[in-house]
Amino acid sequence: MLGSTHGTLTTHSRPARVMACGEQPPHTVHGISEPHPGDGGQGAVAVDRDVSGRPLHAPVPDLERFFRPESVAVIGASDSEGRPNTGITRQLIAWSERVGARLHPVNPGRTEVFGRPCHATVADLPETVDLAVLLVGDPLPLIEQLGEAKVKFAVAFASGFAETGEQGAAAQDRLAEVVGRSGLRLLGPNTNLNAFEKFREDLDGPAIALITQSGHQGRPVFSLQELGIRLSHWAPTGNEADLETADFLSYFATRPEVGAIAAYVEGLKDGRSFLLAADRAARNKVPVVAVKVGRTETGARMALSHTGKLTGADGVVDAAMRQFGVIRVDGLDELQDTAALLARAKKPTAEGIAVYSISGGTGAHFSDLATAAGLRLPTLGDAKQAELHQWIPDYLNVANPIDNGGHPVGDWRGRKIIDALLADPSIGVLICPITGPFPPMSDKLAQDLVAAAEQTDKLVCVVWGSPVGTEDAYRGTLLGSSRVATFRTFANCITAVRAYLEHHRFVADYRSPFEDAPRILSPSARKARALMRPGQPLSEHAAKQLLRAYGIRVPREQLVTSAAAAVRAASLVGYPVVMKASGPQLAHKTELGLVKVQLTSASQVRDAYRELTDIARYEDIPLDGVLVCQMIERGVEMVVGITHDSLFGPTVTVGLGGVLVEVLQDVAVGIPPFGEDQARAMLDELRGRALLDGVRGAPPADVDALVEVVLRVQRMALELDGELAELDINPLVVLPRGEGAVALDALAICP
Repeated sequence: MLGSTHGTLTTHSRPARVMACGEQPPHTVHGISEPHPGDGGQGAVAVDRDVSGRPLHAPVPDLERFFRPESVAVIGASDSEGRPNTGITRQLIAWSERVGARLHPVNPGRTEVFGRPCHATVADLPETVDLAVLLVGDPLPLIEQLGEAKVKFAVAFASGFAETGEQGAAAQDRLAEVVGRSGLRLLGPNTNLNAFEKFREDLDGPAIALITQSGHQGRPVFSLQELGIRLSHWAPTGNEADLETADFLSYFATRPEVGAIAAYVEGLKDGRSFLLAADRAARNKVPVVAVKVGRTETGARMALSHTGKLTGADGVVDAAMRQFGVIRVDGLDELQDTAALLARAKKPTAEGIAVYSISGGTGAHFSDLATAAGLRLPTLGDAKQAELHQWIPDYLNVANPIDNGGHPVGDWRGRKIIDALLADPSIGVLICPITGPFPPMSDKLAQDLVAAAEQTDKLVCVVWGSPVGTEDAYRGTLLGSSRVATFRTFANCITAVRAYLEHHRFVADYRSPFEDAPRILSPSARKARALMRPGQPLSEHAAKQLLRAYGIRVPREQLVTSAAAAVRAASLVGYPVVMKASGPQLAHKTELGLVKVQLTSASQVRDAYRELTDIARYEDIPLDGVLVCQMIERGVEMVVGITHDSLFGPTVTVGLGGVLVEVLQDVAVGIPPFGEDQARAMLDELRGRALLDGVRGAPPADVDALVEVVLRVQRMALELDGELAELDINPLVVLPRGEGAVALDALAICP
């Protein structure tokens, strides 16, 4: 399975569809820049920030001299037995010798450490060093000295910063500020020695690069070396006062030896930086597998106490990772197994899975789990089944899963069966679950699988279910192969294979959304800004004007301030009508009785106007008038909105609308910028997606129009970032195919 996963990027996009509602502004909604005034209409001036001022590209930090320095200073070095600094100094000396670096102890109380000359200060060093390791309780006083000495990198192990509360967070802020002025890059504080571990040099093939915010949580992945899996780097980021997960992610994604990146993340320092780094990995086709804690309130609290991170709303984190191809897993065992497979496996030739086993029960059990997880087990063709029955008794099932009955694996037939399965063009992955050792058959089966894997580019996986793990077939034969992916559980095998197929499917069509992010404001933004009321919510009428500015269709309606005007408006709008009180304080009108529907006459309109205004006076709710609206009676009710996430900034939400949004909470989240493909992918995440296709005789809904609204809303989110805190279009009625979508109600809040 050895082979690099890197390659050239295949672009994929579709043209925008324009809604035929007569309100389309003269700009595209996919993030394509408009012509810049004065540039002759040739396109926007290339800049590195989008319309909201957020960066579109992240520089890749040159961390080569961090991991492979030529010279190292150990500040606080010691050789006094029994002191913690002595053990660390000893480890750093051994590490520097392995990487070929010159090490200089620094300690004003010593003239030498472990036989090496010891210097009083950094300024006394005989050369400019690449890396300074700070074995001191308070690193802050040293940072300016290191900056003046032109040190490139520093590591601070000291704790007592953001992980301890507000006072520690303030100390960390001061540290970050001084580091920012100094010109050096800092790892930590509250980090450890994992970057200076002893890596095996006798392993080859694509490697795993490891990023952890807790050193101990990286141990299972680091231990993969003992199973023959190569590791190239380990970045223990700690509290991330300066260098963060995103920096190492960007760097590792450019390293030719890295086949996959494994990460244990407690919290993200900056959501945008993480997305830019994940985007770089996706463009380079480097898989990223991550455990991200904080799915629960308890996990979030623990992450805060450990590294001082805000874990962020987990649903948004999950959506962001999925949008940029980061494979999120829950357990450290899943992290190691999935990263190992993705690092070493070649690109699949087909997505079909063949399950092959000694036992029919084993094959059926595994196939059930695999199919439930979304893996495809194609039925083998008649010719292939006839070929297999040359070696397998006719009464056994070979359609897929394939049951060999046991005995054929013990002789020459076993290899014939495996080769025949791998030769089938519909099969890209062969999985053989062996629930327990059954020598000599299991030994022979393992040998045949390893031998066959050496002759194919297809993925061969084995699940060795024995809890003992000391069997020679497992320890020697299977783990001794660099071509077979070996797992201990059905679940981890299925998780890893699914991630493998999804990753290659994702990167094959990946196009960076940042390439087409809007860089200059559209005419829509200029219209919208005139409607904003800082610090206030907008009335429904004003919120709908905001939607109109972005070409989002709303019903025919008029805002009136008298019963007579309401009757005139109703005749212009066309009966039946809906009447609604409109005011900036009205977030939920229905509960207060401030919505009247199916009004079919002038007398009903007059009575409704008086009733709505009477309720508003009784409830002491200021109104800017009453809306007389076109009645839309059919379609699928959806919700589309904008919220602001503390980590990622503006986010766009789409889901089932009306009362269902509160009852089912069936929503999907996208992080702008994104294009049409991502908008459609968001719809596919919804449990109620089938409603848009038409159920129980209902016609299919205009999904294209819904996608267009989502794209216009995400443009609004980008252009009005900082000026629009929240937008809620609910319901957005999606009419039958070809008829568009109409925003029946909207709520907008300005910060």
